Amino acid sequence: MKYTTQQQRTLFDLSKTLLAAANATKKDLAKIQIESLHKVIVYHEWRYYILNDAVLADFEYDSLYKKLEALEAVFPTLRTADSPTQRVSSDLTEDSPRVEHLTPMLSLGNSYNAEDLNDFDAQIRKLAMIEEGVEIEYVVEPKFDGGSLALVYENDLLTRAATRGDGQKGEEMTPNARSMKSVPLRANFSQFGIQKVELRGEAVIRRDRFDKINEEREAAGLNLFANPRNTAAGGLRTKDANETGKRHIEAFVYQLGYTINEAGENVLNKFSTHFESIEALGNLGFKIPQKETKLCKNIQEVIDWTLGWEAKREGYAYEIDGMVIKVNSLAIQERCGYTSHHPRWAIAFKFKAKQATTKLLNVEYQIGKIGSLTPVAKVEPVELAGVTIGSISLHNADFISDKDLRLGDTVLIERAGDVIPYISKSLPELRDGSEQVIQFPTNCPSCATTLERAEGEAAWRCPNHICEAQVLQRMIFHVSKPAMNVDGMGKSIVEKFHEMGWLKTLPDIYRLNYEEIATMEGFGKKSATNLKKSIDKAKQNPIKRLLHSLTIHHLGKKVSQLLAAEVEHVLDLAHWTEEKFIDIKDVGPKVAANVIEYFAQAANIEMLKELESLGVNLKQTEADRPKIIDKNAPLVGKTILFTGSLQTMSRKQAQAMAETAGAKNISAVSSNLNILVAGEKAGSKLKKATALGTVQILTEEDFLIIIK
Repeated sequence: MKYTTQQQRTLFDLSKTLLAAANATKKDLAKIQIESLHKVIVYHEWRYYILNDAVLADFEYDSLYKKLEALEAVFPTLRTADSPTQRVSSDLTEDSPRVEHLTPMLSLGNSYNAEDLNDFDAQIRKLAMIEEGVEIEYVVEPKFDGGSLALVYENDLLTRAATRGDGQKGEEMTPNARSMKSVPLRANFSQFGIQKVELRGEAVIRRDRFDKINEEREAAGLNLFANPRNTAAGGLRTKDANETGKRHIEAFVYQLGYTINEAGENVLNKFSTHFESIEALGNLGFKIPQKETKLCKNIQEVIDWTLGWEAKREGYAYEIDGMVIKVNSLAIQERCGYTSHHPRWAIAFKFKAKQATTKLLNVEYQIGKIGSLTPVAKVEPVELAGVTIGSISLHNADFISDKDLRLGDTVLIERAGDVIPYISKSLPELRDGSEQVIQFPTNCPSCATTLERAEGEAAWRCPNHICEAQVLQRMIFHVSKPAMNVDGMGKSIVEKFHEMGWLKTLPDIYRLNYEEIATMEGFGKKSATNLKKSIDKAKQNPIKRLLHSLTIHHLGKKVSQLLAAEVEHVLDLAHWTEEKFIDIKDVGPKVAANVIEYFAQAANIEMLKELESLGVNLKQTEADRPKIIDKNAPLVGKTILFTGSLQTMSRKQAQAMAETAGAKNISAVSSNLNILVAGEKAGSKLKKATALGTVQILTEEDFLIIIK
C-alpha cells in the first residue's frame, strides 16, 4: 500500500492527537479510537519497515501500540482479525521472492523502567504458577538495532537465509548471508541429533566500520549512508551479494527457533535452558553476544544489569536500543506460551528515546569569535534521552538548504552520542502550506556589516573585527581552558563583566578591580582573591597558549605550538614572510596568510604591547621549546591514550612520560589509536578499544616497564 502526501499528513496529525488523548471509556468512542489507531499504526509500520524512513520516534510508535492493546483488552469484542496486534509488522516488498519461516518470527513486548520489569516478573509467576519467594532465572542480552534474519541449516549445512518479513514469510537472501563471514556455512548440529534447525539473528554493522564506509563513500563522491541500522538492513536485501560483503555486516545469533531430528521430532529439549542453547551456538562457531549477555538469578539482577547498560551503551561497538530479557528455563517458557504478537516469556527493555519529532518554530543567529554566523533552531520543547531540547544548532546556510528546512516544519531530531541534539531531517509530506522558507541574513545581526563568504567555505562571516559580538566571544575563548586557562572565569562571568562595562578588550581582563569584584553578589573577598591568582598565573603562560588564545582563523593549538618553538618573542612573527611560515612542517599557506594579516594590523600590535605592559608573557619559555626525542625511544611513532585511575602517577605525568618516550597523546579511541593504558575502573574507552581488536592494551605496570 502507498500513501499520498495528503494522507500522510493527515495520518501524522492523527498520530499526535492519539498520543495526547486519554483512552476512551465508552464503547462507541473506543471503537472510533481503535479504528484510528489501526490506520496510523499500519502507516507507521509502512514508513519504518518498507521505506526505512520513520516519521515517529520508536517510543511514540510503542505508545500508540500500547494504547491499542489497552483498548482491545478493555473492549475485546472490538478486536478485529486485521488489527496490528493480531499480526507482526512487515518489511516485505512486492517484487521479492518470499519463503515461509519454519516457525513464526514474533515481535517482543516492550518495557521502559524497573516497574515494568517487576510487572513482567509477576506475570511470569502467574502464568507458570511459581510461588513468591522462588527465584526465576532470566537471561539479558543486547537488543541490537539492525536487520532481523532467519538462518536454516540442514544436515549441518547452511541451506537458506531470509529476512524477518511479516513474521510468517520473509525475503530469501541466502547468497547475501553466505557473503557474511560471521555466518558459518557448516555447523555441527548433528552432534545434538539435530537434522534441521532455524536460527534467529540480527545483522549489524560496527560503528567504526560504518564510519569507515562513509569516509570511503565520501571520497568516491557517493551519497553517505544514514545510519548503521538502515545500512545493515539494506545490505541484507540488496540484489548484489558482493555489496553485502563490502558493508562488513555481521550476524549475531540469539535464538534456536526450530529443531527436528531425522524422524521429524522436535529436539529442542536437548537443552534445558536458553543460556545453555546460546552457549552451544557459540561453541558451534556462531557469533553470540557472550560478554554482554548476563544470566541473572532474579529480576533485581536483571534491573541492575539493564540500567547499567543504558548508562554505557554509547561506549559499545554496535548500535543497541535496549536489552532483551528472557526466561532462562525452556520448561517455564513452554508453560508461559505465546500471544499472536509476542512470546509471553520475553520482553524488550527500551532505552530512553534518542529520536523524537517536534516543530521548528524559529531560527536565531549567533556570532562566533571569528565572525562566523551560526543559525540556531528554536523548536517546541521535547524530551529526548532524559533531557528537554529547545535549541539545536543548524551549523550553516547549506545545512538549512540541503535539508530543506522551513519555519513551521515538523522535524525529526536525535541526540548524537546522547549529548548533541541534531536535526536529522524535515518531514515535507506533513506540510500544510503555512510553512515559511528560512531567509538567511545578509548583514551581521550585531553590527549590521554585510556578511562575506570565503570561496570553498560553508560559513558566512562578519568581517568587522571590532564587532561587539565577536569581541565578547574572543574574550570568552581567551580565558577558556584550551587557551589561557583562567580558572574561575567562565563564560557567564565574562558576559556579566562585559555587560557591566568592565570588559571591552582583551587587556581589560588583566586590569580588573578585584576590590569591586569582592563586593559583588556571589563573589566575596575569597573569590576575588582566587580570581586574581588565576589571572596572575595566566600571565606567565607559555606563548603557545597566548597565540592560540588570539583567535586567528585556522591557528589552532598544534600550529600555535609549532610557531612558539620558532620565535623568541611573539612580536617577531610580525616580520615573518609566507615562505618562513610554510617552511615549518604542518604549517600551510592558509594559516600563514591569516597570521601575516593579523600581525599586519597596527591595532593588534598595540593590543599585544598593552598585554605585555600589564604583565602578560610574550617571550618564549622552556615549555615552548621543542622536545628532543631519541629516534630509538620505545614509543616513537605510536599514539597512546590513558584511561581509568592511575596509581603511581597523575594523568599529566603519564602523558609527559609517553611524549618523552616518543608517543603522541590523543584524546579518543579510534582506528588511529595504537596503545591504550588502562588504569583502575577503566570504562567505555577500554571496551571500545578492546572491540576494535587493533589496539594494544597495557596496564600501568606494563607501560612503566616499556618506557624504562
